[in-house]
Amino acid sequence: MSVRIAIIGGTGVYDPNILSNIREEKISTPFGETAVKIGQYQGKDVAFLNRHGAGHSVPPHLVNYRANIAGLKKLGVKTIIATAAVGSINEKMKPGDFVFCDQFLDFTKSRPSTFFEGGENGVVHVDVTDPYCPGLRKVMAQVADELKLSYHQGGVYVTTEGPRYETPAEIKMFKKLGGDLVGMTSVPEVVLAREAGICYATVCMVTNFGAGISENPLTHEEVLEVMDKNAENLRKLAMGTISKLSLDRECGCHTAVSGPMHELLKG
Repeated sequence: MSVRIAIIGGTGVYDPNILSNIREEKISTPFGETAVKIGQYQGKDVAFLNRHGAGHSVPPHLVNYRANIAGLKKLGVKTIIATAAVGSINEKMKPGDFVFCDQFLDFTKSRPSTFFEGGENGVVHVDVTDPYCPGLRKVMAQVADELKLSYHQGGVYVTTEGPRYETPAEIKMFKKLGGDLVGMTSVPEVVLAREAGICYATVCMVTNFGAGISENPLTHEEVLEVMDKNAENLRKLAMGTISKLSLDRECGCHTAVSGPMHELLKG
């Protein structure tokens, strides 16, 4: 049976134990191997993928995003709820707030950002007018309202290469360009999901203000501390969203690219 829903866990969100009857599965793809844990929640099969590997062992610029998304596609996944710890460039988006971003700016440098690099695989120019599924973001907002969480519907996610944090000058530039949040993982993950015909939305948890806005230098430990404090709300938000999703839901995201992905995964 196909697994239709997946959670991609970012920094501090490594708890597949919200699922029951968990099993681990390794999936081979033309882009490498990925591992997921598959369990059940309210009768629905759900895959959990740890983006950074066991013990946060893979830095953001070395994550095999193509293998991860291709592996979920092979499982039959049609909806991805991604999570991410982000810094805020927008003073209205405070530490502890959730943001359901709707746009991105791409400042990555060295990551493969498409499944289709010519040759036998061809070339695909995918539309990303709405990179983060509007329908999925709407459901997330409904759940956040029910849970009385502090959230923002919409925001521009600036994806940097990492693994270093940004300079105050970069934060100032990103803000002038219209950025609201800064993180290291949304691109190419969101683009690959669109190429694969999978609905994708990110639950961003603000853990800090960006360099130059924050009074103190940022440490990874501080990020994890804020994540830990709000992890239960994040889990409730993710699982509440899954509760409301129909396994048979149809969306324009599923037909953004037709045909090529299925052929590619046969390789």
